[in-house]
Amino acid sequence: MNKYRLLLLTIFIISFSGCTYKNKQIADISNYSQNPKEYTQNLNEKLINQEKLSENFLKRYFSPWTQNKLTITKEDAQWGNIYKSRKVYLENYTLASKQWFEKLSLNSNFEKFNTTLQKAIVIKNSNVRVFPTISKLFYNPKQAGEGFPFDYNQNSNIKINTPVLISHYSKDKAWAYIQSHFVSGWLRMDSLAFVDEKFINSFNSKNFVVSVKEDFPLFDKSSFIETIKISTLFPLIDNKVFVAKKALDSKAILTKVDFDENYFSKFPLEFSENNLEKVSNEFLGELYGWGGLLNHRDCSSFTQDYFTLFGLYLNRNSKAQRSGFRYENIAKLSDENKKSYIIKNGVPFLTLIYLRGHIMLYIGHKDNEPLVMHNMWGVRTWRNLFEQGRNIVGKTVISTLEPGIELENVNLSKTILKKVQGLVFLNEKSK
Repeated sequence: MNKYRLLLLTIFIISFSGCTYKNKQIADISNYSQNPKEYTQNLNEKLINQEKLSENFLKRYFSPWTQNKLTITKEDAQWGNIYKSRKVYLENYTLASKQWFEKLSLNSNFEKFNTTLQKAIVIKNSNVRVFPTISKLFYNPKQAGEGFPFDYNQNSNIKINTPVLISHYSKDKAWAYIQSHFVSGWLRMDSLAFVDEKFINSFNSKNFVVSVKEDFPLFDKSSFIETIKISTLFPLIDNKVFVAKKALDSKAILTKVDFDENYFSKFPLEFSENNLEKVSNEFLGELYGWGGLLNHRDCSSFTQDYFTLFGLYLNRNSKAQRSGFRYENIAKLSDENKKSYIIKNGVPFLTLIYLRGHIMLYIGHKDNEPLVMHNMWGVRTWRNLFEQGRNIVGKTVISTLEPGIELENVNLSKTILKKVQGLVFLNEKSK
């Protein structure tokens, strides 16, 4: 390297390292309408059999009440032990010690795994934890994409009225290790009520309604029950809507709730242009919540809840959402060929676009740009020449596959488009 080139490189490094970048709204949010009505008009409404799909959905939803034991192994249930050998930080950003993990392991009581086998129901929106503690676990919070909200002790959020099977209790009796239709982990005991066959037969009434509004209060005649998330299921009995509550003996009882037809719809919701527009508006703008933290959604809980409304079952995490449907790998295509393939083959509102750690709903295209609806944390950027950063979006938006491409410090080698691996066709089963 000659002296002139070395001088230019030195000047570049010094100037780049001295830059600070403020968080900016990505141009896609302004350039592309955030009104879903713009994209639902050419929908093919007959591509899925909702009756058959919803039957399968309910079978899986109630599977914890038809099982004799948990369907995962004790080893799989303890997958969180991987963090014991890693450098992880607690909520005060001090390192989690060996003694901290040993105390949790002792309280986890896994020698009792699969011995209690008590059927129960979730009575409030709750966090399912990797370890039986509300403490948080972070990787290095100084690194981009780590620290808040990425709590690795957060497995998922679980909604009120969700059936579960209890494996066993923690030694302090404050937590239960449970399996639901989509997630296993630790739930606090105050989130659960026990069920018997009489309750199960009443609750599984074969007729259900689903909430079609986000974040509204639910009351019975005596008290506030919960703030309801969209896609929550409720039994419909004699044209009345019911929710599970806990009696003084810790058993579940059904209580009738105030029923506003604007907030509920018969399950499954009809897959139509009008309904897609309405429910999309409920999701758009929702704040990002890693693993459902703070009762929000991440990318895969958005897609899962979106299709729950229509009776189409999706697994909880982005990778698992590929299973059961036709999946086409396009990872080796160039950026332009990826776009062309998606536009030619993608089915608006019935195709997911997958990349490692993220999943999006394809909704159509405009000006030869595939458009997606997704709950995203942020755009990968550079803080300086050597350090990565994030331009935070932190909500559900409609965007291209290159959101933030206009940012001067965007990491061009880490755009969503470059990392796209494949398409999931929800209207076609896997072969």
